[in-house]
Amino acid sequence: MTEMFGIDVPLAAFSHCRDVVAAVTNAGGIGVLGATAFTPDQLELELRWLDEHTGGKPYGVDLLAPAKLSFTDETPDELLAMVPPQHIAFVQDMLRSHGVIDESDEYTLSASMPSVAPSEVSAALEVAFAHPIKLIANALGVPPQDMIDGGKQHGVPVAALTGKVEHALKQQERGVDLIVAQGYEAGGHTGEIASMVLTPEVVDAVSPTPVLAAGGIATGRQLAAALALGAAGAWTGSVWLTTDEAETDAVVKQKFLAATSSDTERSRARTGKPARQLVTAYHEAWSDAANPDPLPMPQQGILVNEAWRRIRAAAEKGVPGAQELDSYFVGQVVGLLNQAKPAREVVRDFMDGLVDSYATMQSALED
Repeated sequence: MTEMFGIDVPLAAFSHCRDVVAAVTNAGGIGVLGATAFTPDQLELELRWLDEHTGGKPYGVDLLAPAKLSFTDETPDELLAMVPPQHIAFVQDMLRSHGVIDESDEYTLSASMPSVAPSEVSAALEVAFAHPIKLIANALGVPPQDMIDGGKQHGVPVAALTGKVEHALKQQERGVDLIVAQGYEAGGHTGEIASMVLTPEVVDAVSPTPVLAAGGIATGRQLAAALALGAAGAWTGSVWLTTDEAETDAVVKQKFLAATSSDTERSRARTGKPARQLVTAYHEAWSDAANPDPLPMPQQGILVNEAWRRIRAAAEKGVPGAQELDSYFVGQVVGLLNQAKPAREVVRDFMDGLVDSYATMQSALED
């Protein structure tokens, strides 16, 4: 991994925050900007900022382009019409009962094309490849062909996240340059196999294609374990959510710092696909058998994205009910995140822990 990207530490840092991406890149790893939440115009501004703040050092972009969606060529208005009224009423009642909106406030959805739509992904790729990125990644499934083709055309390695060996083999067949084996304990969209099992399985299956281990990695000891399993490095996400630079809202950041590894679950309640996140009153409401089931992607996102905007805003204003609902994606490793630090210091901790682990193992072998 260090040879592929010309970096000092075999560490990729996924973050939706450009400040974290720049800090990790400048500290010797490679920051990867999660771009799903940005429109193409917004992504252009983010990447222009990164170009100015990374001094030519490598950074990457991560998009969400799922192979399977519950829509084909519907318009935004048609997608909006696919959200059942009872689901809208349920979310409205949840927000009202927690004081996020008052009794007279109607919860309405806005018609816009989801960022996971092929046309939006293609537009984001066009923006990304116009900048000196050193990595492009697909966070969910086999990358679309225009990502593969664009990577080859621009000399940018293409990565893809996977939770199963058979999916990793499909990605290899499509020409992916780097496979991220993401275990069950990771934050966000994950599979059902734990990292200790998944990483060596994928490494053996796709050799010589390099593999990054993901899921449950927040320390140098865990990075050393990933390398011992045959990975070329680590793909990390949760550990950056409590850094000083992270844009994680204050309420959620404090929840993360206080959480244990038992306080997360894989739930479809935010995106429509299973994604690990911190459990709050929001997830408890969706898991109640008396309430509607989450919708598929992207309808669930269309349904709840505005709700999350309102929850965050109300939580920041100190509304107790909103703070009970407030949450974000995070892995089981949240139990180790008990102190906020600058991202540069976290990178240094990774390297120090890696060196110490090697020294400890070497001493044990000699004994």
